[in-house]
Amino acid sequence: MKEPIISFRDFTFKYLSQAEPTLKNINLDIYEGEKVLVIGPSGSGKSTIIKCINGLIPNKEEGTLTGEVLIKGKSLPGYSLFDLSFLTGTVLQDTDSQFIGLTVGEDIAFSLENDNVAQQEMKDRVRHWAKEVNIDNFLSSRPQDLSGGQKQRATMAGILIDESPVLLFDEPLAALDPQSGQEAIEIIDAIHKKGGSTVIIVEHRLEDVLYRPVDRIVVFYDGEIIANMAEEELLKSDILKKHGLREPLYITAMKYAGVDIKSMERVRMDRAALDGNIAGRLEKFAESVEKKPEENQYEAFLVLENINFSYNKEKINLDNISLSFRKGEMISIVGENGAGKTTLAKAICKFITPDSGRILLESNDISSDSIKERADKVGFVMQNPNQMISKKMIFDEVALGLRLRGADEDTIEQKVNRVLQVCGLYSFRKWPIAALSYGQKKRVTIASILVLEPDFLILDEPTAGQDYKNYSDIMAFLEELNAMGKTIIMITHDMHLMIEYTDRTIVMANSKVIADTDPISVLTDRDLIKKASLKETSLFTLGEKMNLKNPVEFVRKFISYDRRMRSDRQ
Repeated sequence: MKEPIISFRDFTFKYLSQAEPTLKNINLDIYEGEKVLVIGPSGSGKSTIIKCINGLIPNKEEGTLTGEVLIKGKSLPGYSLFDLSFLTGTVLQDTDSQFIGLTVGEDIAFSLENDNVAQQEMKDRVRHWAKEVNIDNFLSSRPQDLSGGQKQRATMAGILIDESPVLLFDEPLAALDPQSGQEAIEIIDAIHKKGGSTVIIVEHRLEDVLYRPVDRIVVFYDGEIIANMAEEELLKSDILKKHGLREPLYITAMKYAGVDIKSMERVRMDRAALDGNIAGRLEKFAESVEKKPEENQYEAFLVLENINFSYNKEKINLDNISLSFRKGEMISIVGENGAGKTTLAKAICKFITPDSGRILLESNDISSDSIKERADKVGFVMQNPNQMISKKMIFDEVALGLRLRGADEDTIEQKVNRVLQVCGLYSFRKWPIAALSYGQKKRVTIASILVLEPDFLILDEPTAGQDYKNYSDIMAFLEELNAMGKTIIMITHDMHLMIEYTDRTIVMANSKVIADTDPISVLTDRDLIKKASLKETSLFTLGEKMNLKNPVEFVRKFISYDRRMRSDRQ
């Protein structure tokens, strides 16, 4: 019988700072050459499993463990971090914490330099892997000058270059645009097939990871393994819905239409045997959904006129941007990594000063306003939480803005506690921020801006790294603010968020706005999808595969019905 390369035997682990174990009685075997996807809510133990395999536990992370972890038949405590570095390569969720080199090229080459690889071979291998992950045009750039998605690609190249037998990916898609996410999954799949590496992926974006098949999906919940099965088996079950995990949209659509998923031989989109009976049910479902009435249009609130900006003379970062934002809108801004989305947000917040153009707030030119004056109206949640946090304790970080504005402590406690509950952080309110995961830190920064209730709120990747429950709670609160007339702008790579929650989408590519329309029109336009590095929604793919009369209208009807169902549940 084939021996597993990684084995957990009755394994329990409790961090030093916690009262309860993070992992509880884990029994899991992973075999050489497998590709395993690990999913589950935040705090369920997924990242802790990664730390056990790469040796951060017990070599760096203190705590109490019982049972054992065997890697290639040897017990985990017998390995040093140095030993495990030859066996495992890890792409972390927080890419900034992995950079060492002064340039992207140096960072990718770091491990080869340590191994005294000949210079020409080193250069060839760096160029090869940089090209594989589409970062080869940035080899001379500083890592800190890259966008979040570009950083993720550079980190991936630095890990893949070692060709380790075990590759660990912790939220590899969190900062990537949809097309880059697909490319990353293709790269991981190709490496897995070509090199025979054992691949373990921890990710919230289930549908995106399943762009390429995996051998097994392991589901964690509250520190325990509640499912360990083939992807087809899991997709047919109720496990995802029961435990608050997002299922692929096309699966939800078939369920809404009354399709018996469990009776289908295969349910993966690329394998499913979709017959005429299913098509009929989908058509009937679409016909039963009433058309959504036109929304009232609010007055213009913030206007950008011919905004241009460059960080340096070599590249234009914002190219003649003219946009109008109305009160009460919920807007998504999408596009490829490096398209100018975050730079646009920085210009609105006065973190950068445009080279030319005007910004009008309620018809008043605010181009000369200070950052503080702009912040009274506009709130901004940055993509990287580590760039926003300045306090040691969670409560103090969220309360900071209110205290700076002179609010009394009773009001502060009431508002902070409410927003902590919304963001799933209330039970951690007395914790130090250093004890939080990257995803939890993200929620802290969102809470610290939401508590101020600005009229105009910009969030850069608000749901990256969040499980479906926390995602839903945060979005429900944003909808509350939006219903009060607050304008919400979300820079996002999450096509689910875009299509489910926003009625207007601004698409950017090459520092320009190339579309300003509704999200369904964006995700059913293949030319626009290609230009902006997005991806077609699986709802549209399903509609076309089933030869529905009007696949675009089917998508609109599904979204309308799904929003109504979500509203009823809330």
